[in-house]
Amino acid sequence: MDIQSLALPALFLAILLASSWPLGILLARVAEGGRVRGFGWLQRIESSLYRAASIAPEQGMGWKAYALALLAFNALGTLAVYALQRVQAWLPLNPQALGNVSPDSAFNTAVSFVSNTNWQGYGGEQTMSYLTQMLALTCQNFFSAATGIAVVFALIRGFSAKSAQSIGNFWADLVRSTLYVLLPLSLVFSAFLMGQGVIQNFSGYQQVQLLDPVTYTQPKSGADGQPLVDAQGQPVTESVTAATQTIAMGPVASQEAIKLLGTNGGGFFNANSAHPYENPTPLSNLFQMVAIFLIPAALCFAFGRLVGDRRQGWAVLAAMTVLFAVMTAGVMVSEHQANPALQAMGVDQQAGPLQAGGNMEGKETRFGIDASALFAAVTTAASCGAVNAMHDSFTPLGGAVPLLLMQFGEVVFGGVGSGLYGMLLFAIMAVFIAGLMIGRTPEYLGKKIQAYEIKMTSVAILVTPLLVLAGTSIAVMADAGRLGLANPGAHGFSEILYAFSSAANNNGSAFAGLSANTPFYNTMLAIAMWFGRFAVIVPVLAIAGSLAGKQRLPANAGTMPTHGPMFVGLLVGVVVLVGVLNYVPALALGPVAEHLQLFGK
Repeated sequence: MDIQSLALPALFLAILLASSWPLGILLARVAEGGRVRGFGWLQRIESSLYRAASIAPEQGMGWKAYALALLAFNALGTLAVYALQRVQAWLPLNPQALGNVSPDSAFNTAVSFVSNTNWQGYGGEQTMSYLTQMLALTCQNFFSAATGIAVVFALIRGFSAKSAQSIGNFWADLVRSTLYVLLPLSLVFSAFLMGQGVIQNFSGYQQVQLLDPVTYTQPKSGADGQPLVDAQGQPVTESVTAATQTIAMGPVASQEAIKLLGTNGGGFFNANSAHPYENPTPLSNLFQMVAIFLIPAALCFAFGRLVGDRRQGWAVLAAMTVLFAVMTAGVMVSEHQANPALQAMGVDQQAGPLQAGGNMEGKETRFGIDASALFAAVTTAASCGAVNAMHDSFTPLGGAVPLLLMQFGEVVFGGVGSGLYGMLLFAIMAVFIAGLMIGRTPEYLGKKIQAYEIKMTSVAILVTPLLVLAGTSIAVMADAGRLGLANPGAHGFSEILYAFSSAANNNGSAFAGLSANTPFYNTMLAIAMWFGRFAVIVPVLAIAGSLAGKQRLPANAGTMPTHGPMFVGLLVGVVVLVGVLNYVPALALGPVAEHLQLFGK
């Protein structure tokens, strides 16, 4: 690594900080309710939506009513996304006449997009019609992101309320988050992406002439469609020259914008953000990374404003940034190391097209090692499945970093809403541990943390490791699970572990070496995605309801400060400790073992 390698993450963080601060002010105003300055023209639309749905936005909900409304809305969304996929062949905006999606794949995709995971076991341009991409997937990208924002608003109200029964109105939070935050940001970012070269159209796929025809050899088939063999039993091959290529079209920019801003992930094309129609330039690549972190970082500033102490938001943001910086350095250093097996063969890796040395396998030459490694850290620190490089091709330790970032619980900035409420759970755990050390009842933001909050926090923190480790063990033991592996041994184990870590933590990225579009994986991963999302949200709302009903106590001489470097260090330590304790044995069987094998140890 050199100064150029350090300059990219530094520039990224500088742009992020400058843009997330004013957005945090807007988010705080959205959470408070009432008129949002500068968006008066949207207030009429908001009011009309409430009237059409017979919603009284000022009517507060207890945590149980809030949770039931949230679960009902998302269950209905799951059914709608599933149904659209199953009948897309008979619906308009399908110029390629793509068929209906199979039941198991449609089920997996419906749960995936509703849970803000956006795991895709299919090739988007070969499977989904334009109507399905827009009406099912893109719309759900907005709703799942707004759901995450609504939950963190409810939890913040729990901390800031003074002996209240309400944690807000789910329907109002959903509408306001979508209308005042997600839609305007997506419109602006879509226009930027189109300016960079991301396509946005309804044209049919285009057949174009290749400038340089490609000749390749393929097995020859008989009239019955079976491969032909010669007298010695060897396959008969034929040479084929390709003079044309099919170029996929579609409404890409509109989906790409909310895919990133909503930390949804997924992609219009199978190659995701490595595709030149999704991510055309180094500038678009930089701002795609900023977009992924933008709302999660801004929510930290909104949190400080809403609880009446901006230092609290800075403390949480500092903990996230420290973890992110360390993990980013880890993946960048790892990917700058040359593969020892290639070095032993005498392969010169110093002639990389953009950078000297390092591991360029699976990476776009347009972006190189640094931008690819940074993107991998960003997308797995946030619960966003967008990728611009294949993590399956990273070095063992380079691939371990995205795994760890997900296994921390997607709290290093994390998903829209889910990152902050996940980090606040760790903050509750941190003050509880500190209280045990000094023999005092723990407090956070003036609210006593008692047995009920610790029980709900424990459930929310432990449910994802349970899903990851149980799912991985079942897949490793089952024949159907092992059939999807492209690689044996430790690397194959890492592929399965990555898949379930991604699903249960609602990330959606993949190692790219596992054939997961099978009934077994579509079902198992859907279960992990659903419970990884909603088995965390319900305890969070329960904590919000419990805290809202408590008096907010003034700080005194015995109150532990939760805005200084000591608390930031404690918070970082708790996040790392919980992640390490849960996953060390699994990581030892996967990336650690592969690293030792790679170096012959």
